[in-house]
Amino acid sequence: MLFPNHLTVLRGGGDLATGVAYQLHRAGFPVVVLELAHPLAIRRTVAIAGAVTDGPTTIEDMDVVPVDTPRRAAELARTGTIPVLVEPELPDFGEPIAVLVDARLAKRNIDTTPDQASFVVALGPGFTAGSDCHAVVETMRGHRLGRVIWDGAAAPNTGIPGSVGGAGAQRVVRAASEGSVAWSVAIGDLVEGGDALGRIGDTTVTTAIAGVVRGLIAPGTAARAGLKIADVDPRADRSACFEISDKARLVGAGVLEAVLTRLNTQ
Repeated sequence: MLFPNHLTVLRGGGDLATGVAYQLHRAGFPVVVLELAHPLAIRRTVAIAGAVTDGPTTIEDMDVVPVDTPRRAAELARTGTIPVLVEPELPDFGEPIAVLVDARLAKRNIDTTPDQASFVVALGPGFTAGSDCHAVVETMRGHRLGRVIWDGAAAPNTGIPGSVGGAGAQRVVRAASEGSVAWSVAIGDLVEGGDALGRIGDTTVTTAIAGVVRGLIAPGTAARAGLKIADVDPRADRSACFEISDKARLVGAGVLEAVLTRLNTQ
């Protein structure tokens, strides 16, 4: 491990956060991921958060294991395994945090400050580099995706999902009402427009487009109306459901660039 003394902590374990973890892990940083007890990740087959509900997993060649304590997490991270710890706050690891990445994608700054680690990076809108954190990485699809921002903010949230295979908002399935989610399909299944994916309480959840089911929120999740609960990819490439996406890799590359730039200037 090239940077064993640079404990790196990610708050959030969704698919974009997983792309960040993968890049930092491959570059030789010990990485710890913090998640909620009931994660809201959709692309669970390529999200570290999935290990909270589904147990130990391997994402591409990266092993992910749930742990119970911050000290155990820091210890395990230095073996090359990615520990995921259920912890909504920033815990005491018994050592300074070298790099902190706010990868929760809340579209706002919940509680991140630049004094929480030697170097603090945030993903996407809601953060201003220089006041909320040291650097921001752009997450909006397009020419600036993955760009490191050292002064200023990322593009504002539009509320409109980026186009994938020609489909934008149509590919995202949101809860029409409150209730517990139950699925009748699995990630990787092919579906047609209008097909039932499952239910929220007594309400049937359907897809507007044909494609492959790329993401499903964990079954049993208590959804609120409007919550993103599924994703259908019109490109219908089943293998892509089990690989870190191009967007996640670019965002991860941006974070790695920011961290290495910081180290290079110290």
